[in-house]
Amino acid sequence: MFAEKKKVIVAAAAAIGLFLTAGLWTGGRYYYDKVAPDFEKEYTIYVYPDADADSVIDSVMAGASVKRAGSLRRSARAVNLEDGIKPGKYVILPEHSAAYVARMLVNGWQTPQNLVLPGTVRSKGRLAEVISSRMMADSAEIASALEDSLFLSAYGFTPETVFALFLPDTYEFYWTASVKSIFDRFKKEYDRFWTPERCALADEKGLTPLEVSVLASIVSGETLQEQEYPLIAGVYLNRLERGMKLQADPTVCFCFDYTLDRVLKKHLEIDSPYNTYKYRGLPPAPINIPPKACLDAVLHPDEHGYLYFCASPDFDGTHRFARSYSEHRKNAREFQRALTALQRERAAAEAAGGQ
Repeated sequence: MFAEKKKVIVAAAAAIGLFLTAGLWTGGRYYYDKVAPDFEKEYTIYVYPDADADSVIDSVMAGASVKRAGSLRRSARAVNLEDGIKPGKYVILPEHSAAYVARMLVNGWQTPQNLVLPGTVRSKGRLAEVISSRMMADSAEIASALEDSLFLSAYGFTPETVFALFLPDTYEFYWTASVKSIFDRFKKEYDRFWTPERCALADEKGLTPLEVSVLASIVSGETLQEQEYPLIAGVYLNRLERGMKLQADPTVCFCFDYTLDRVLKKHLEIDSPYNTYKYRGLPPAPINIPPKACLDAVLHPDEHGYLYFCASPDFDGTHRFARSYSEHRKNAREFQRALTALQRERAAAEAAGGQ
């Protein structure tokens, strides 16, 4: 009788032991797969539409230095990643568990992407490159949209005026955003910028928002010194008010696709509505994508009597302003003398260096 009881106790103890072992094993796997951090370092991966799950998992394991490869592969199988992986930009952090990363990839939990649009874009090709460099959409698709009259008409623009739609800033997008979504976002930001107050300021100056963008693009083409934006905007507004030609060199450079190193007298003869030496008033569209500060400079120009300006002989990127043509000629001669002297100094230095 005692022997039989002993056998039962031993059997029960063994069963309990197996149960506890199984429980510990299951609990341990659950903890390491779903709770415990599984990566050594941060890693960003871009998953394209044609990517397969195995290659993505291999990339994550290598790039993020996975601690337990088995956990990541089990988690991927558990969410059927092979059939459900979503394209996108994903950032894996050291504190992420294997299960979280697998769910991230199958549910499309993307990390937003910053798109920085600089205020130095002067061509549609460059604009397409800037956008595509941070987005999944390729530059050819974006370039095509920039020339699509029907597509752009939905936003109130044409291929000629489309530069006005884009406002330099830092924007947050999902990497997989479609071309339409990208344009939708820029239109939203455009509408947000053009408040009733700004529209009223433009109207006070006899300008439409598009014309403000046109003039701002000329100001942007004249200087990189933000403190000069209101000064130069004031000069051009003074000229417009007096019916003078704007005579802006950046508009001539635009006529030659910005290939000129220097604007010469012969270049001023080009027959183009953008040649402000030949035609009065504003060009028909912006010649670049001006910074927001340039737009606001046109809306809030410095009030002065200046009608002319030329580069400073100090070669510091600033300009000298004048109210009369004779004063302007004096400033221009000083600049030319300084430029000639500088060129001679450089030529002498190069000659000395070659000896």
